[in-house]
Amino acid sequence: MVINQSLRQLYQKYASQDGTLAIIVVEKANVPLTITDGFDVIILLVKSDANHSWDIQHYMLENKTISFHSLTIEKVYHSLLLGNHRRLIDWIVNGEIVFDRNECLRKIKERIDTLPEGDRQKKLTIQFSKLLRRFEEGKTFFREGHYFDSYNHMMHALHHLARLSVVNQGIYSEIAVWELVKKIDPPIYKLYQELFYSNESVEKRIELLLLATELAIQSKIEIGTQHFFYVLHKMSRALTMNELMQIEEFSTYQVDLELLVSHLVDKRKLKVEEREVGSSGYKQFFYFVD
Repeated sequence: MVINQSLRQLYQKYASQDGTLAIIVVEKANVPLTITDGFDVIILLVKSDANHSWDIQHYMLENKTISFHSLTIEKVYHSLLLGNHRRLIDWIVNGEIVFDRNECLRKIKERIDTLPEGDRQKKLTIQFSKLLRRFEEGKTFFREGHYFDSYNHMMHALHHLARLSVVNQGIYSEIAVWELVKKIDPPIYKLYQELFYSNESVEKRIELLLLATELAIQSKIEIGTQHFFYVLHKMSRALTMNELMQIEEFSTYQVDLELLVSHLVDKRKLKVEEREVGSSGYKQFFYFVD
């Protein structure tokens, strides 16, 4: 990619600032597969300031539209784990690095390529928790006769199931998920085909998928809860639900943590102790592992 001088002037001043860690430029014309939100150029500025928000400015330069993004390194890592900003990953993977302090971006790209064990475990639990949420909501809608709402949730559940398989193979799950699943986990790909292409009624397709997904959840519970139990094993005492919610390591799947805990108790993977609260007559639950 040849970056002209006018475009370089737009970001060059930030390279000399201490808080700047990296700058990436993505040109739509040179990287057609990258999502640029309709802009001709994306400039991504990664900063070290933890208090900095994700700022976006739009410019016009020489008849080219430019979207200038400025965000923190913490936001980048958070997005890598959650997988909630596919376009950000595309920019990092496909963009041209024009500034990289202490090889910050090289390390991020290496993290995407290798998916370290710590990231892998956390991403597995994130996907497993999301799978549980979508499955439970899909099942509820199905029982209430809201088949299209159930279909929508089960479609998402299937996607999280696919990501579980991909991440478990040590592959970052945001890139061409179904093409990978077709190769590494044909049974899940078959579920995908049956949901979309079966001649059965929508009701029957969902019913069959609910049964298959429930079995898949049971088979994936060990790999899907590795991170949760790894963190919990380090605790020296039983914890209340609120105390579990305060653990920083659980923050990336905190929204589904209560459902995950309930599921693990139900499956007897997580132990629960009831303790009386003063003389009030009610008891509080404390959760722990052997």
